[in-house]
Amino acid sequence: MLLGRGVSLEPEKIFDKLVRQRRGGYCFEHNGLFLDALRAVGFGARPLLARVWLFATETPPKTHMLNLVTINGQEWIADAGFGGSYTPPMPLKEHEVVGSDGVRHRLLRDADHGWLLERSADGGESWSPQYSFNTTPVWPSDIVLSNHFVSTVPGGLFTSKVMVSIVLPNGFASLIDRDYGRSSAAGEEKAQIASPKALQLRLSLVFGIDLSSEEVAQLGLF
Repeated sequence: MLLGRGVSLEPEKIFDKLVRQRRGGYCFEHNGLFLDALRAVGFGARPLLARVWLFATETPPKTHMLNLVTINGQEWIADAGFGGSYTPPMPLKEHEVVGSDGVRHRLLRDADHGWLLERSADGGESWSPQYSFNTTPVWPSDIVLSNHFVSTVPGGLFTSKVMVSIVLPNGFASLIDRDYGRSSAAGEEKAQIASPKALQLRLSLVFGIDLSSEEVAQLGLF
């Protein structure tokens, strides 16, 4: 988005971007491709839309896509595209799990919004809401509309900030503008990127995203 290329939801373009080019994407791309793969190997799966409560000061719109998968009669949420943190697959019931990065997640019933996913990163009882959703059917036109809003709204999170994240074998790494963070069960590392060259190298070595010097300059961080 920050390079002015837009976000296509055409399956072949998503596959080319994420798999062939290894450029990554966001929830509508990751979970769209994941949904196609789940269905292709025989799972019963369908998309859901969620309200993201991170940084929200009032009820947010439905701007996140995740998947609902049914296995032996039990519904699970399967989310490969929530960049705020790693979200492990979770059966759709009130319970708590610990992800590979050592962070706890729990699902709660919510009187207004159906289900609420919360996250606790400090090992204590401090929980923060991530997103809420219900299991109402979602149609392709709903996803097209949400994707268009998220990728074009002036001043939006994705249209005003550089945001990158990746799930690692033993943790999670993220970059918001020049602020880099990496966490695992062993602890957390934080640093600020000091130069365009350092940003270019960090994007390539940690996140697998290769940008030219001109593209890095276009991000406007220095």
